Amino acid sequence: MTSLDPSEARLARRDRRRVLPSPPWSAPDPRDERRAAVQAALAPLLATHRTAFPDGDVHELCRAYDVAERMHRGQLRKSGAPYVTHPLAVAMILAGMGMDTPTLVAALLHDTVEDTPYTLGELRADFGEEVAVLVDGVTKLDGERWGDRKEAETFRKIVLAAAADLRVLVIKLADRLHNLRTLGFQPAHKRARYATASLELLVPFAERLGIHVLKRELDDLAFAHRDPEAHATTSAAVSRALRGAGGAFGPALARLRASLADHRLTADVSVRPRHLYAVHQDFGGDVVGLRPCEAARVLVVVDGEERDCYVALGAAHAALHPCPGRVKDHIALPKFNLYQALHTRVISPDGDPLEVIIQSRAMHPVAEYGIIAHIRDAGTEAATADAVAGRRDLVWLSRLLAWQSDAPSADFLDGLRTDLAGGNMAVFTPAGEIVALPAGATALDFAYGLGAEAGDHSIGALLNGRLAPLSAELRSGYVVEILTDPEGCPSADWLDVATTAPARVHIQQWLSRRRAEEASDLGRRRLVRALADRRVDLLSAEAHGESLAIARDLGYAEIDDMYAALGAGTLPLDDLLTRFGA
Repeated sequence: MTSLDPSEARLARRDRRRVLPSPPWSAPDPRDERRAAVQAALAPLLATHRTAFPDGDVHELCRAYDVAERMHRGQLRKSGAPYVTHPLAVAMILAGMGMDTPTLVAALLHDTVEDTPYTLGELRADFGEEVAVLVDGVTKLDGERWGDRKEAETFRKIVLAAAADLRVLVIKLADRLHNLRTLGFQPAHKRARYATASLELLVPFAERLGIHVLKRELDDLAFAHRDPEAHATTSAAVSRALRGAGGAFGPALARLRASLADHRLTADVSVRPRHLYAVHQDFGGDVVGLRPCEAARVLVVVDGEERDCYVALGAAHAALHPCPGRVKDHIALPKFNLYQALHTRVISPDGDPLEVIIQSRAMHPVAEYGIIAHIRDAGTEAATADAVAGRRDLVWLSRLLAWQSDAPSADFLDGLRTDLAGGNMAVFTPAGEIVALPAGATALDFAYGLGAEAGDHSIGALLNGRLAPLSAELRSGYVVEILTDPEGCPSADWLDVATTAPARVHIQQWLSRRRAEEASDLGRRRLVRALADRRVDLLSAEAHGESLAIARDLGYAEIDDMYAALGAGTLPLDDLLTRFGA
């Protein structure tokens, strides 16, 4: 046998490889391609989510995006972008704020039930009850079924869902934020209407939840779309003012930092620009000549406990002359959205008034992110449930729940706007209990804040020990005692006095009941007289159930309803007489 040298052997092996049959070609698995596409689309979201939740369920997020992309396939935004870019952007907003995995899953799916054939039952089977509750909470009601009541009943549904889980509202706010960011693709008249609704109904919810990072952007975007000219003017004025911020704030900050050090405090001291809509509101649009001290505030974040914030307040007053009566203590009395801080006004070395906000390191995240800070701190599923469900420390939500079920659709949105508008103030009972009321509330509103019984029978009030009418406007810190009379009752004039939704709803209900009772009494007396002329005894007919049977036959649930219709003139007397055989 002839042997081959090494080079010849390599050539022989190469030639054999050429003649050997190739293995059959295998096509790529479409599932692998799909998984790769989902991973690529979700990469920024997953990376952001891992910073707050390193153990977040990536698989669930991928599944949710896969369903959302398939269900929304073929749908486009007004911008021409695929529709799935919207739920993905909403989820990204929430991930950036540190929301938990179920919230992000719900955000990716939040429009599927409303805009695609995907049903709530299918979603519940695929992703579980927790996600289904969140998606259902933000899903609008069917316009064909609810008609003109759709908007009011959708907001009522959101309020009720938020009572069970506040994350419903957080998702709704992120959804509105992205829609405002992309609102430029809508016609001008739609932009203005959408922006106004956002300012009246959604922005107040962001404030109530303490999510100021959302509120500021929602404010400014809605402002820009509702009044572009005023927004541009305010933006230019604030930019000019902040160009001089270094010179205006520099000497004051130097004194403040030195005073904090003298008081043995460590703190971050910075200049915080105000957002545009807040500046526009404070100055009524007259922003010509806006000064740096009007466009920004000084923020002091103290390393320490609550008591150190009060020491920092003393340091600020030692360094810069304080303005009398301008200290607000939101630590001892936190705001309605759990916000805590000390606010004071001081005079800078140049003679300008400066607003100073003092917070501890623990208070600052809550001041920025509100309820989201509590969710991030929760850590476990059980703790998260406690953070988002049944929060009775959120007085505004308890107040909404107290009256919303009694308000008809036509009045609900107006009541909601009223209840959410303006800031809150703390008013006290003689026993020291706090009743939270919106600015501009009256003694009558306070009475109904104590309960319907106190409100209905109120006849006057003592404000800080002095007799006052129910129409008297209250101020934060007042001590109010309501005077009642068992014979007292609401009157139509009270609707001109009451400003809060709970008070107005209760008064309207009482007046409606009174009108119904009067109409029922009038109708029954008319029927008694008419039947007596025909020798028919109505009392006997009522005792034997004949009157109730006639009422039910005519479609009335109760006899009094039938009598009220007769008294109001909507039920002809002759039709009723024939039913009684008269």
